[in-house]
Amino acid sequence: MASKISITNLKQLCNHQQVRTLAKLIRQQDPEEVKNMPIYQYATEKTKKKKRVYMWGNAMFGALGNSSFLLPTVHKHPLKSMRYPWRLPFADFHKVQDIACGYGFTVFAASNQENDFVVFGTGLNSDGQIGYHCSKRNKPLGTLAEPVPIALPLLNSGTKAIKVGCGRAHTVVVTDKEGIFSLGNNSYGQCGVPHEDKEKVDKFLSIHHVKGIDEQVIEVVCGQDHTLFLTVSGKVYSCGWSADGQTGLGHYNNQFEPSLVKGDIEGEKIIQLSCAADCVLAVSDKGDIFGWGNSEYSQLNSATDLQQINIPKNLNLGVGKITQAAAGGTMCAAVNEKGHVYVWGYGILGQGPNVSSSKVPVQLPEPLFGLNEFNPDVKVVQLACGLSHFAAVTNKFHLYMWGRNRDDCLGLGKNHGDQFFPFKIAVPADVMKVSCGVDHTAVLCRAFA
Repeated sequence: MASKISITNLKQLCNHQQVRTLAKLIRQQDPEEVKNMPIYQYATEKTKKKKRVYMWGNAMFGALGNSSFLLPTVHKHPLKSMRYPWRLPFADFHKVQDIACGYGFTVFAASNQENDFVVFGTGLNSDGQIGYHCSKRNKPLGTLAEPVPIALPLLNSGTKAIKVGCGRAHTVVVTDKEGIFSLGNNSYGQCGVPHEDKEKVDKFLSIHHVKGIDEQVIEVVCGQDHTLFLTVSGKVYSCGWSADGQTGLGHYNNQFEPSLVKGDIEGEKIIQLSCAADCVLAVSDKGDIFGWGNSEYSQLNSATDLQQINIPKNLNLGVGKITQAAAGGTMCAAVNEKGHVYVWGYGILGQGPNVSSSKVPVQLPEPLFGLNEFNPDVKVVQLACGLSHFAAVTNKFHLYMWGRNRDDCLGLGKNHGDQFFPFKIAVPADVMKVSCGVDHTAVLCRAFA
């Protein structure tokens, strides 16, 4: 007859002989009886993978959101730069939806249950690009050392910020219910404010409600001093500085109100835009890539021999169906549906220290992004860039960076030098989005567990 093992018997088995006896008794049990034994399940709370933000690079102006980096009472000297990915505590208490790096400042689309603010900023505030904040009456702060709320003039308490974009000294916020808001420097119309209204209010107090776009905006991208808006139907609107034709409106004048971009993208559904300076790349749902603006370094060489073009042109790169593009100050990159990354232009392209320019797209070897016999399905799915460096995110949520390591913006750790090949950055979380400033970087991540 089969034997049953009680909890008491289990506690009494304390040597090897007893363990062997226990195993023998278990083997002697009737299989049908074992099958009918009750199964106990213990309920556990399902843990959501929280979003986190990691930052690195120039720490001197508060763009990294850590006041202790700037205070001599904490450090012997103010910290010049953070070489490693540093976790921003602010994101642990706020639901961060989007991030954007400007020139010395960072803006977050975020919220929590304790207040009505939906946007926060940290860093340089020389032109009021992160709102009005003062230490004394009528003396606005030019620098903020940690994230502070930006008081948008919202009418609905349920409104949320869904996208943010930052230029050299201006910020644009896209909300889900109340349209678009802009703040900061509007010297060239980059905030989308009519010319006759631009001097009416003090720059630190000015938060503008952008008008002139008839449909929902789902993405905003800022160059140095111009702004691009992408609508739900795939149309592109622009405003701001256009000395190199970067607004794509067919002229080289400043544009103070958003206007529809036409040219070769007319009738196309654009799904992604990129611009870090004054050259713009746009990708359509068909996988075509278009460009306009500055081409002094052969960024748009496949479409024109001119150094500036003021209207979108189909680049016809011949590298397959493009899914993402990145336009830096002097160099460009694109990734196709197979995850192959192509680079061209002038700068550190990722092809080693001996290659600094290319008029045609050149593919970077796939193993540089982690593809090998143990990881045969790795491919790049996202690209981003600053003025002189690139970032790529794979389908495994790993981050690779290369280019000029200005103020440790690549997050390489002890390696202070420039990076001539894509290098995997040690971010201890799944990278979902990366934003590159001129000398600092921020990534929106999802915790491993």
